[in-house]
Amino acid sequence: MHELVINLHMHTSYSDGHGNHAEIAQAALKSGLDAVIVTDHNVWVNGLDGYYRDGKRQVLMMIGEEVHDQAREPQKNHLLIIGVGRELANLGHDTQQLLKVVRESDGLAFLAHPIDPPAPAFGEPDISWVDWDIQDFNGIELWNVMSEFKGLLKSKLHAVFYAYNPKRIARGPFKATLQKWDALLSKGRPVVAIGGSDAHEFPASLGPLHRRLFPYAFHFRCVNTHVWIEKPLSGELANDHRQIIYALRKGHAFIGYDLPAPTRGFRFTAQGKDGVAWMGDQIEVNGGVTLQIYLPRRTECHLLKDGKVIKVWRHRETCTHITSSPGVYRVEAYVDYLGTRRGWIFSNPIYVKG
Repeated sequence: MHELVINLHMHTSYSDGHGNHAEIAQAALKSGLDAVIVTDHNVWVNGLDGYYRDGKRQVLMMIGEEVHDQAREPQKNHLLIIGVGRELANLGHDTQQLLKVVRESDGLAFLAHPIDPPAPAFGEPDISWVDWDIQDFNGIELWNVMSEFKGLLKSKLHAVFYAYNPKRIARGPFKATLQKWDALLSKGRPVVAIGGSDAHEFPASLGPLHRRLFPYAFHFRCVNTHVWIEKPLSGELANDHRQIIYALRKGHAFIGYDLPAPTRGFRFTAQGKDGVAWMGDQIEVNGGVTLQIYLPRRTECHLLKDGKVIKVWRHRETCTHITSSPGVYRVEAYVDYLGTRRGWIFSNPIYVKG
């Protein structure tokens, strides 16, 4: 298996972002990403996907779409669409029909920023996901950095502070989002978690203060989705595209906050009589399963079963737990950064079946 670092959920000047695709590609190259997925609001931009290169370095750009009902106020229920290859904004008013078309097109659909609080000081409404009765989505955006920033904007003074101190923003997914994810998993079907930057690189002004908030390159060093594919990227667009879509569909992925320390190299696997399972896979308990965790640095690691912490390790790189109990197992890791305990790694689950 080969690990890729992907930044997804971002916007360009085709919607409400303030950079173009070439600028995003250059920022991704400088940040060392393997791929980016652009998701402009209610527009699918044709012809700009592919490989962008700078010397020996290359980054794959994929084009998706963030769709929502533009007639609704406030505009809740944003859906990240990946891998369909055409615009679906005309279906934004009917989420279930939209999901049906995505499924029939072999695409992926993730609930964007499931918890997105209001920021009254700036007239920003709550745009959390509310239609939890829908079916057939692939997963949720567990950690959205801009939603987290929005949740910190208690006043204009807070906005100024975080605009000049963006490294102090990210602390982890909202607790309510984690709880909702665990509740969805408890219903017995896989729900893939991804992390999104929701990057815009927008200019902001407050009186005499002017600043370009959160450049793409900054976002690309922060919260990323790491995926495992079967073979290294070949440079052949259709094949590489399929591999990434497959890995995201299966949940062969984890969310890493790469600013405090790189998360590349994290592993969470399960070994049993039937073989080895990766994140997103199922494995039969069949007499016992050994869960194995490898962390890129010594830190605090939590193992959760069915949403509850069952084991905590501190100052460890490798962690092992043997279980004979079926359940949904996942990993959370935490690091100290700038004087604050922060979420570092959130794995997708391994499903141990009885």
